Amino acid sequence: MNEQSMDNPLTLKLGHEELIIRRRYEMISIINDFFIAIWFLVGSILFLFPKHESAAIWLFIIGSFQFLVRPTIRLISHIHIRRIPESNWES
Repeated sequence: MNEQSMDNPLTLKLGHEELIIRRRYEMISIINDFFIAIWFLVGSILFLFPKHESAAIWLFIIGSFQFLVRPTIRLISHIHIRRIPESNWES
């Protein structure tokens, strides 16, 4: 089974345009990385203001949790479950 058949492109129709997303798992991983960077950047800035330290800590916790999501996305991309058509079932 080749990789292309396991990760078919996702096509979204937007009016007269189509948005085609290939390699969905990789795209999800990249979006996750952007959010991690945003949480840590905003958290670092908030640490400069003592009254916002609590919010900064929560952003660091959220970013740290997303570091756990990152290998999960990679694992799911390697273990892809596909439905077997009923006609191919063994009796």
